[in-house]
Amino acid sequence: MQVTETLSDGLKRGFTVTVPSGELEGKRTARLKELGQSMNLPGFRPGKVPMSIVKQRYGAAVQGEVLEQAVSDATRALLDERGLRPATQPRIDLVSDAESVAGDLEFKVEMELLPEIAQPDLSTLSLTRLKATPDAATVDKALQDIASRQRSFEAIEEVRPAAQGDVVVVDFVGKVDGVAFDGGTAQDVSVEIGGAGFIPGFAEQIEGMTPGEEKVITVTFPADYSAENLAGKEATFDITAKALQRPVDVAIDDDLAKKIGFEGLEQVRELITKQVEQEYEQLSRLRIKRELLDALAEKTDFEAPQGMVEAEFAQIWQRVEADRKAGQMDDEDKEKDEETLRSDYRKIAERRVKLGLLLAEIGRVNAVSVTQDEMLQAIRAEAMRYPGQEQAVFEFFRKNPQAAESLRGPIFENKVVDYVIELATVQDKDVTPEELAEIPPADL
Repeated sequence: MQVTETLSDGLKRGFTVTVPSGELEGKRTARLKELGQSMNLPGFRPGKVPMSIVKQRYGAAVQGEVLEQAVSDATRALLDERGLRPATQPRIDLVSDAESVAGDLEFKVEMELLPEIAQPDLSTLSLTRLKATPDAATVDKALQDIASRQRSFEAIEEVRPAAQGDVVVVDFVGKVDGVAFDGGTAQDVSVEIGGAGFIPGFAEQIEGMTPGEEKVITVTFPADYSAENLAGKEATFDITAKALQRPVDVAIDDDLAKKIGFEGLEQVRELITKQVEQEYEQLSRLRIKRELLDALAEKTDFEAPQGMVEAEFAQIWQRVEADRKAGQMDDEDKEKDEETLRSDYRKIAERRVKLGLLLAEIGRVNAVSVTQDEMLQAIRAEAMRYPGQEQAVFEFFRKNPQAAESLRGPIFENKVVDYVIELATVQDKDVTPEELAEIPPADL
């Protein structure tokens, strides 16, 4: 094949590739002979069908097949011979007529290359790992929450208005613009005055109601409400108060532990402590990962392929517009005009692409890989998110290898992060749970 370079601008490369007609004809003839050997046609013995008939029946399909394979093979050879590493799928444009069976095949190929990335000295990185220990107050608070969920309720015989701490048993009908909406009607619902779990303003407006009383209240669903058709909307509820109850507190003791399936209270404390320790460890890892990524970002002194940046920005901007439509934008972003927002998020997209490329290069150079067992564990974890449909999830990933590959990326990134942390100088620092909880979220 003949290759002519037509573009060399930064990371962008362009070539015109010509595959001789003789090479194409040889491939076409070989493929038609292969088909002729297996072709069955009345009046002819197997393998003895005239080539003219084989061409008549399969010529067009074979021509397309040969051209497609020739383009693929020639592009692969071009990349291998010149040591090119495309950042994204190369763009192919045919110059010669794809339907023609005569003449050379000529096509153009354009691509963006991965930049040359110098391997940083990872041993020079200095990181701080924040560590917190669960205190007695945290464990006690968790025990109180458990006890609260195990409370019983007793009827209040006295006829009086509902007060803080009371539980009001109500029927209600929710309406938007005067029309009852799905899921907005219920009977014998227990509403704790001062408790959580209802739309803001719902329980507060029930306070003071007396059993037998009816009332219409107005509330506004939160902007991030799970039902999109109700998010941010004003609604009315026709309330009928039916009865008053008071919660009966449960003692935090061995009897409570046994009631929820444990041998004693100390076993529950130990379990809570371990769970909290795991939560703190996850927060600690998020913090050191963020610090590591910030440190590595300073070492990304290479050009980012703009195609990758644009693709990353498009995904980010799609989420930004969805948040804006749902009224969930950050207060800081609400004050910015669109041009500023786009500029800010494009910088985030470029940072993510550069860090992704640097982490990928560190992993490649140091032979970090994702094992088959790790992939199976990831697929299994994904399947567990869909109770009763686990087998369908496994089957989906089996039939869609590309979808399974989407699980490989996060595993690979975490393994590279662990590898870098092992090489870096890490100093542990004890902090309070509150200080650990104030950690800002990572950009990646």
